[in-house]
Amino acid sequence: MTDDLEDTIATNAQGPESASGDGVSVKQHPLRDQIEADRYLAGKRAAVDPRKAFTRVKIVPPGAV
Repeated sequence: MTDDLEDTIATNAQGPESASGDGVSVKQHPLRDQIEADRYLAGKRAAVDPRKAFTRVKIVPPGAV
Protein backbone atom coordinates (compact mmCIF):
# COMPACT_ATOMS: atom_id res chain seq x y z
CA MET A 1 0.00 0.00 0.00
CA THR A 2 2.82 2.39 0.79
CA ASP A 3 4.35 1.95 -2.65
CA ASP A 4 0.99 2.61 -4.30
CA LEU A 5 0.52 5.84 -2.38
CA GLU A 6 4.08 6.97 -3.08
CA ASP A 7 3.62 6.22 -6.79
CA THR A 8 0.34 8.13 -6.81
CA ILE A 9 1.92 11.16 -5.15
CA ALA A 10 4.83 11.09 -7.60
CA THR A 11 2.46 10.84 -10.57
CA ASN A 12 0.24 13.63 -9.26
CA ALA A 13 3.26 15.87 -8.70
CA GLN A 14 4.10 15.59 -12.41
CA GLY A 15 0.58 16.32 -13.64
CA PRO A 16 -1.64 19.39 -13.49
CA GLU A 17 -3.66 20.26 -10.40
CA SER A 18 -6.83 20.65 -12.45
CA ALA A 19 -7.96 19.98 -15.99
CA SER A 20 -11.12 20.56 -17.97
CA GLY A 21 -12.45 19.69 -21.37
CA ASP A 22 -15.77 19.03 -23.10
CA GLY A 23 -17.70 20.36 -20.12
CA VAL A 24 -15.95 18.06 -17.65
CA SER A 25 -13.50 19.37 -15.08
CA VAL A 26 -11.29 17.40 -12.72
CA LYS A 27 -9.35 18.70 -9.74
CA GLN A 28 -6.92 16.80 -7.50
CA HIS A 29 -6.28 17.27 -3.82
CA PRO A 30 -3.36 19.66 -3.33
CA LEU A 31 0.03 17.92 -3.29
CA ARG A 32 0.64 19.19 0.25
CA ASP A 33 -2.51 17.41 1.46
CA GLN A 34 -1.43 14.18 -0.25
CA ILE A 35 1.96 14.31 1.47
CA GLU A 36 0.29 14.99 4.83
CA ALA A 37 -1.97 11.98 4.28
CA ASP A 38 1.08 9.81 3.55
CA ARG A 39 2.75 10.98 6.78
CA TYR A 40 -0.44 10.33 8.74
CA LEU A 41 -0.77 6.80 7.38
CA ALA A 42 2.91 6.10 8.07
CA GLY A 43 2.36 7.20 11.67
CA LYS A 44 -0.62 4.87 12.00
CA ARG A 45 1.42 1.96 10.68
CA ALA A 46 4.22 2.75 13.16
CA ALA A 47 1.71 2.88 16.02
CA VAL A 48 0.51 -0.64 15.20
CA ASP A 49 4.04 -2.01 15.56
CA PRO A 50 6.25 0.50 17.45
CA ARG A 51 9.37 -1.53 16.69
CA LYS A 52 9.12 -0.44 13.07
CA ALA A 53 9.42 3.21 14.12
CA PHE A 54 13.00 2.67 15.24
CA THR A 55 15.93 2.20 12.94
CA ARG A 56 18.71 -0.23 13.68
CA VAL A 57 21.98 1.36 14.72
CA LYS A 58 25.29 -0.10 15.72
CA ILE A 59 26.38 1.12 19.14
CA VAL A 60 30.12 1.21 19.70
CA PRO A 61 31.29 2.04 23.23
CA PRO A 62 34.03 4.65 23.54
CA GLY A 63 37.52 3.18 23.27
CA ALA A 64 36.34 -0.02 21.57
CA VAL A 65 37.59 0.24 18.03
